[in-house]
Amino acid sequence: MVEALFYHLTESRLEEALPPLLEKSLDRGWRVSVHVSSEERCAALDAHLWTFREDSFLPHGSAQAAHAERQPLLLTLASKAENGATVRFVADGADIPELEGVERLVMMFDGHDQGQLDAARAQWKTLKSAGHSLTYWQQTPDRRWEKKA
Repeated sequence: MVEALFYHLTESRLEEALPPLLEKSLDRGWRVSVHVSSEERCAALDAHLWTFREDSFLPHGSAQAAHAERQPLLLTLASKAENGATVRFVADGADIPELEGVERLVMMFDGHDQGQLDAARAQWKTLKSAGHSLTYWQQTPDRRWEKKA
């Protein structure tokens, strides 16, 4: 059974909310992938993770680059994470990826995008009916996360 966490972005964009969660995951020694739905989005996140903070960056690679399997953090469009990630982040309404070997699934969706809201609701129902453990987190006005369900 996978632990699925739904993160409802209401106060910030994915580019602001994702890096701290990725840092925490890497600090715990987890292998991580970020699953997005387009090459353009993958390229934009790739550039952003190198420059999101002046004093730091997140070491990562993309599935299109050489040695994808060696990356502790991998950006991908593929359903299966080439780096053997046990933690999978899913963003921008991308489909639920393959869950074999996954321990934690983090679904991040923009609360100002009706398409992403609809996708997240459908994904919640799919994962719940499959018997996975689900939690729902929503941003507060001060950009913290509050567990709602």
